[in-house]
Parts: sequence; C-alpha cells; structure tokens
Amino acid sequence: MEEIYSRLNGVFRDVFDDDSITVNESTTANDIEDWDSLNHITLIDAVESEFKVRFTMGEVSGMKNVGEMAQIIAQRM
Repeated sequence: MEEIYSRLNGVFRDVFDDDSITVNESTTANDIEDWDSLNHITLIDAVESEFKVRFTMGEVSGMKNVGEMAQIIAQRM
C-alpha cells in the first residue's frame, strides 16, 4: 500500500499542480481546494493511466475517500 500512496501522491500533485499535497486513506475532495467535479474526471483518468486500471462508474461514484480508491487499485494489481 505504501507504493500505491506514493504513486497516488504524484498523480494528485500533477493533476492539482500542488507539490504540497500528501494524500492518505481519509483524504476527500473537501481536503483539496481545487478538487471539483471537473478535476475529479481528470484525476480518475490520471489514476487509471498511472496504475493501468479501469474503474467502473459505480466505483467512481461510490468512492468516499482516497483509501477506497487505493483498495480498489490494490485488488487489481
């Protein structure tokens, strides 16, 4: 999981153009200033590209925090 969070930090920093971002299992959209619905789509696409996974629409709409995203990624690696 440490590798997943390390790689997720890189993706989040790129998408939101903010090198100070550090995500953990409880990080939500409320914790990152520019994380709106448009950036969410960009973020999902970037995460899918980084990890070579595809999220279902149900997974995308059901993710409550970064921890749930990391769990899905871990199951597919």
